[in-house]
Amino acid sequence: MRVLQLGKFYPIKGGVEKVMLDIMQGMAARGVDCDMMCAASEGRGKTVSLSDHSRLLTSRTWVKVASTTISPSMISTLRRLANGYDIIHVHHPDPMAALALRLSGFKGRVVLHWHSDIVKQKRLFRYYAPLQNWLIRRADVVVGTSAEYVAHSPHLEAARDKLAAIPIGVRGFEPDEEVAERVRSRWPGRKIVFFLGRLIAYKGLEYLVAAAVHLPDDYVIAVGGEGPLRASLEEQIHAQGLDGKVYLMGEIPQEDLAGWYTACELFCLPSVMKTEAFGIVQIEAMSVGRPVVATNIEGSGTGWVNKHGYSGLNVPVRDARALAKAITDVTADAKTYARYCRQARQRFEERFVMERMIDDCEALYRKLLSEK
Repeated sequence: MRVLQLGKFYPIKGGVEKVMLDIMQGMAARGVDCDMMCAASEGRGKTVSLSDHSRLLTSRTWVKVASTTISPSMISTLRRLANGYDIIHVHHPDPMAALALRLSGFKGRVVLHWHSDIVKQKRLFRYYAPLQNWLIRRADVVVGTSAEYVAHSPHLEAARDKLAAIPIGVRGFEPDEEVAERVRSRWPGRKIVFFLGRLIAYKGLEYLVAAAVHLPDDYVIAVGGEGPLRASLEEQIHAQGLDGKVYLMGEIPQEDLAGWYTACELFCLPSVMKTEAFGIVQIEAMSVGRPVVATNIEGSGTGWVNKHGYSGLNVPVRDARALAKAITDVTADAKTYARYCRQARQRFEERFVMERMIDDCEALYRKLLSEK
């Protein structure tokens, strides 16, 4: 069995690329030949052998338009190599990968991993829609990161008979008390509400900032990450008199993430758009036993990931008061909080460990090849 993960770019910048890399490495560790082809974020393309069973194949990016890489050499490379694979596992949304597959002449099995609908680029989507429709028809199976997301996607109405769900799995973090103590020492005696992600519109961070107005003074909100909305969030913090209550921490080093998750009382994901399809940061927080407060985004899987009343609480989108109430409800008393912490860890172990995702992918691949 030879498998190719196709889509997005390298080095890793987001959740889709991380899932691709994790599947490739997980399959290769089991002795399955599994490569990964994507556009290079910078520099020329190259092929790198990562193990006896995996290669990273990158192609030069000419330009990036509307979050899409334009990499013509991906087309020629895939056309040359495609039929050396039994399965191509293409990750959506990525118009460049879809075009390369369309022109490759590939005759084998296709797994379409539907990470998200295209939500923002509505005008440009009109030009991509025919290619997306072909990709859906061409796929032998369409995999969602949650059954909820693919079931509610308006683009997948005609593919109901070939939908499947493989939740994202991660290795998780081990609690890091050394870094956690360093973090807690910034705000001694206060409860830390943590967010991690890009400072962009669909994350709904203005509502998390506004929630601080309704939180008691022994709470502090720490926002990790950078992005184009930093200046506007700083203005909001100053205007609402929250300088001692909400802190923009900037990029947090990878080696410190376990400590930040350990230090926080809970994690909050206040996203407001379906672009937030899953929220890997939620399961990272659960892996160290931290409850989550998230939002019920219509058609998204985020509310399924954070099981309401079990691993945390989900509230309506764009509701700062509801966010604040959920935060205080989860941390209301020691017994309630301990229960949420315990159940958050259980939720992670039951649904979101890395090995389960690799198990599900391998089982799907073998099923497809046995049917062939």
